[in-house]
Amino acid sequence: MARELTPGQRRFSPASVGADLVLLAWFVFSLFPLVWMVLLALKTDAEQITTYFAFTPTLENFATVLSDEGTRLTSVDFTDAILTSVLNCVGAVLVSLVIGVPAAYAAGRWQYRGSNDVMFTILSFRFAPELMVIVPLFVIYNQLGLFDTNVGMVWVLQLVTMPLIVWILRSYFQDLPAELEQAALLDGYSRRRAFVMVALPLVRPGIAASALLAFIFAWNNYVFPLILTGSRNTPVTVAVTRFLGGGGQAYYNLTAAAALIAALPPLLVALAIQRYLVRGLSFGAVKN
Repeated sequence: MARELTPGQRRFSPASVGADLVLLAWFVFSLFPLVWMVLLALKTDAEQITTYFAFTPTLENFATVLSDEGTRLTSVDFTDAILTSVLNCVGAVLVSLVIGVPAAYAAGRWQYRGSNDVMFTILSFRFAPELMVIVPLFVIYNQLGLFDTNVGMVWVLQLVTMPLIVWILRSYFQDLPAELEQAALLDGYSRRRAFVMVALPLVRPGIAASALLAFIFAWNNYVFPLILTGSRNTPVTVAVTRFLGGGGQAYYNLTAAAALIAALPPLLVALAIQRYLVRGLSFGAVKN
């Protein structure tokens, strides 16, 4: 007679063990590029292509990336590049929130003929190939004097962040009961005040989650900064690649160190708003 399993116990079988091994192998395979990049960032110039796992770790690569030596190799101050990316991405997200949150509220509350087509058009700006618009943007930016400026990068990055914020927050506002705002209107609130005092606080976790995702998408964007910036306002995504050809030599260890440093700001932002992020991503997942 088979023994009944208690809660928390698991029946082991060749199939379950095989599935676990497959998942473990996939997990190791997925994380291996990150592990390899960390190992490479800890190697010296002589060891970067001559060793695998047996080497003497060093933190000199991180110091070189952030020092005048790294600036000499790439003609880009990596610290300034990080600050430039933070300024551009935060600016783009703020612009997108100021415009996108009311737009998402309107799209979630008022349905009209063709409203879904309008939302799909907005979303298509996010997924359209950037190479389709980069040439006319380059010409326009040169004519308007926006080339290689922070204002120009903020304006172009909001093309990446705005559709994402509008599309995500629209579903959050749709999940809110309209009766909450109707009750506020009966109490004498204006539509604008009902939006600010009632609806907006309830979707605050969703705003935090969408803002973080938008920040990450803007931070990782490469094509727009590559074409629309020069040597004065180089963002971090372009600055990282400069180590691959700086001084006529590819510094793979410096590139890995620079990439790890560049990954820190989005990670720190995610950790700082982790509580709101979890609530925002799970908001509306379960409905009564």
